[in-house]
Amino acid sequence: MDTIRINHGKRLSKRPFLPPFAVAVVFLVFIGLIVVMGVMNIQRIDKALTEFVEERALSIAGIVQNLAQENLNNLVQASRIERESSTPRKGVDVFSPKQLLVTALFNIGREVDNHWRKEKLDEGYLNRYASERGIFLIAIFDRKGRVVIQSRELSKEYLKGAHPTLVESGKLSMTLIEYLGATQRIGFVALKRKDGSGTVVIALDPEGLRFWGIKVSVEKAISELGESSGQGLYYFVVIDQKGKLISASGSVPGPWHPEDLQVSEVMAGLRRIDSRKVIYLGKPIFDVVVPLYLNGQIAGVVRMGLDREDTEKILEDNKKNIFANMGIITLIAFVSLWFLYHTQNKHLESIVAMERQLEKAERLSALGQLAAGLAHEIRNPLNAISMATQRLKREFMGGDELKNKEIQELLFVVRDEIRRLNGIVEEFLSFSRSRRLEFREFPLAELLQKIVNLMSEEAAVRGIVLKTKWEDDFYIPMDVDKLQQAFLNFIKNSIESMSDGGEVSLEIARERKGWVTVRIADTGCGISPEELEKIFSPEYTTKDKGFGLGLCLAHEIVRGHGGEIRVTSEKGKGSIFEIHLPEEKVNLTASSG
Repeated sequence: MDTIRINHGKRLSKRPFLPPFAVAVVFLVFIGLIVVMGVMNIQRIDKALTEFVEERALSIAGIVQNLAQENLNNLVQASRIERESSTPRKGVDVFSPKQLLVTALFNIGREVDNHWRKEKLDEGYLNRYASERGIFLIAIFDRKGRVVIQSRELSKEYLKGAHPTLVESGKLSMTLIEYLGATQRIGFVALKRKDGSGTVVIALDPEGLRFWGIKVSVEKAISELGESSGQGLYYFVVIDQKGKLISASGSVPGPWHPEDLQVSEVMAGLRRIDSRKVIYLGKPIFDVVVPLYLNGQIAGVVRMGLDREDTEKILEDNKKNIFANMGIITLIAFVSLWFLYHTQNKHLESIVAMERQLEKAERLSALGQLAAGLAHEIRNPLNAISMATQRLKREFMGGDELKNKEIQELLFVVRDEIRRLNGIVEEFLSFSRSRRLEFREFPLAELLQKIVNLMSEEAAVRGIVLKTKWEDDFYIPMDVDKLQQAFLNFIKNSIESMSDGGEVSLEIARERKGWVTVRIADTGCGISPEELEKIFSPEYTTKDKGFGLGLCLAHEIVRGHGGEIRVTSEKGKGSIFEIHLPEEKVNLTASSG
């Protein structure tokens, strides 16, 4: 069912104030800015969380570094005390790092001895074994003190001033550390078998002593670290400047690839820390590398794996909040832009409707003036023709019946055309006078009943039933003659829309405060959507004989009364005209002109 609403003659424009493409571009730009800001916030939070984890890594590395430095200082102090004292001191904490060093070397000697017993030793293997562990020399002597196998040729120069530490029956001595600070000496540890069948000698040069001193100091520091690092430390690895493993704890990952982290820059002191996010053993972790300072210099780097499940959870929660806020802002932006678009279009529709109303008023005014002048010009010749026909009838009617009949037929045609022309002239004159209204209070039901009485005979001839329904009589301000002409045109239009009988119903009701509605419904042919947009235009008509001024005149009269017209129609099922009239007079400039 198609509907058109006419409010004071306005026709709503469909042109948008802003093109949809422009609104879409503005919206997309705004959303793009929101997305960029959201991504930047996520990156900022991620960076802050990463910095927090890196600070934690630096704190853990700092603890290990301080403990290792303290152990190393104790190791050097123990060596100095032994050099200055003739009696070895035992049971003092300061000697603990030295004991760890000797124990570590003893374990190496025992491992070499086990391989010797199983006859799995050769010079090549022994040389690689010593090189990998930073040991200057590993040598095996038989019962008579002859060299059985050694990792390198031992020059007698190295033995000058050397004081080997003999380990017998599993008892460890601690005199080796005196050479830790020496520059031209080699320190020895000798492990003699209980059965006297041989001796394993391990020699450390100053560089080896430094490596093993750092190694045991760091290992003791890691053991002292204990639970102070908290949970979430998957591995802790220390590597020296040459890439040798100093110490490791936890599930140690494989070696680095060059593209993983900037290890060389950290090792050179160019970077304070470097980290990356990886999945290790199915867990999200931070793989972190920091420099290890001992004696004021970079002795190596610390690599550790820190759990990032908590930080990922925090990041995910923040992402959800950011995306939720982005969604809300996007929705608000969308609604705001839609409201702006809708409001501006409404303003434009009002402006365009006013322009069209003015244009139509000017056109109708010009048409009314033309109609008035044209009607007066046509009426005078019509009167003369009418008088001439009457005279012809009096003077030329004779005794010849056949001739009289022919003359009467001709005169009937002339009079009929004169009558039709008079009707056209009257229609034009009514249109030209429709804008001059004289208001007075008058009952609306009485006016409609008068029109029903006038049209009942014509409706009966066409087989059309006129039905009325009104209980209360409403007094409204009106120009009785003009409003009667308007309703007459509406009802006449409904009657003419039915060719094979039907029904026209008239109803009066108050549907909203201050307004009275007259509803005229018919069961005629209906109006198509295309015709519905044009029915109130003066240049439009669907009749073979007519100028299309009937509904246009009715519309102008209703508009002059400050009323509204709502038309609902469906092709083949009839139409409904709803005329809404105010119960109080509305002052309209257009109605007075």
